[in-house]
Amino acid sequence: MTSGRDPELNRDTDLKRDLEAAVQTRRELGEGYESELVDSFLEKVEQRIDSTVDKRVRRQVAEQQMVIARGGRPPGSVDTQGPGVAFGLAALSLVLAIPLSAIAAAQTGLAGLLVCWTGVVGVNACFLGHSMLRGGEEQKKSDWD
Repeated sequence: MTSGRDPELNRDTDLKRDLEAAVQTRRELGEGYESELVDSFLEKVEQRIDSTVDKRVRRQVAEQQMVIARGGRPPGSVDTQGPGVAFGLAALSLVLAIPLSAIAAAQTGLAGLLVCWTGVVGVNACFLGHSMLRGGEEQKKSDWD
């Protein structure tokens, strides 16, 4: 027995009834109409899948819009400007700088060591400059909202 309260269950029952009707019709009409009956049933299944996917997408979009409206970030978005990213770059720079410094100092001495650390500092400075410029652009955009 199906409940009038659960539309998904009713739709499953409707789909099952449609399949049973298609099988019964095929028995009555014979193999000559089999292709049309299968196509018709598959079209109903496709419509069911499309409506289910549309419903899920609309629900997810609505949830994301609510999160954004409340001032949050949508799920799955990456914060490229947070302190975690800057700390990660600084930590990675230091970890990589240790073996690079040893190689540079062993191969070319003090000049190699200076070039190595200039590169490390330069990468971090470029990131900081980019972050500052990008933060200024976001500030300008929010001023016009």
